[in-house]
Amino acid sequence: MPLLTERWNDQQNQIPHSGQHILAQHTTETIVVYQAYMPAIADYAVKNQKFGGPNFSFSRMSWIKPNFLWMMYRCGWCEKQNQERVLAITITRQLFDEILFEAAHSSFNSAVYTSHDEWKKALAVKPVRLQWDPDHDPHGKPLTRRAIQLGLKDDVLYKFGTTALQIEDVTPFVRQQKQHVDARQLDLLEVPQERIYLPADASLVKQIGLDM
Repeated sequence: MPLLTERWNDQQNQIPHSGQHILAQHTTETIVVYQAYMPAIADYAVKNQKFGGPNFSFSRMSWIKPNFLWMMYRCGWCEKQNQERVLAITITRQLFDEILFEAAHSSFNSAVYTSHDEWKKALAVKPVRLQWDPDHDPHGKPLTRRAIQLGLKDDVLYKFGTTALQIEDVTPFVRQQKQHVDARQLDLLEVPQERIYLPADASLVKQIGLDM
């Protein structure tokens, strides 16, 4: 699906400003997530519409982020080393929910786990790591709202990396929008159209710590 955008100022009236939420561009069937890579990995992924090649390793954990500005904070708007290219990866909602189902929180959460032992057992067997971190505004200022990122490994990573519906290099868009950020002209800033995402299985709401 092509990346749909809107003015950042307009988006602020459509999303919550606190709590733990999955903000993403999504349809009834798909969701977009982001990753930042060195050019060699990005070139292979876009050309082949899957991950692989001599520079990509399926044996390492790979992190995905559904929130565009959280990705911009992490990659420095494409200016951090080995994160010079940003990819928008469209996958099915079914796959994304499978990833959520296989996730263990990176730190102990008493609202999710009855004991530290239960949490440690989940960490040992689950192939996905889930982290809630402060979201950030376009200038990198932390917000009270928290954003999700998911670390994938093993079979989950392989499935994600080889079954994407579309892999699009959005680096030119990122660099264009960074000019507005640098000029402190946020009234001109365009961002992907993102709204609250809710998994199909209601049990996941508590499991991953979503606020309703």
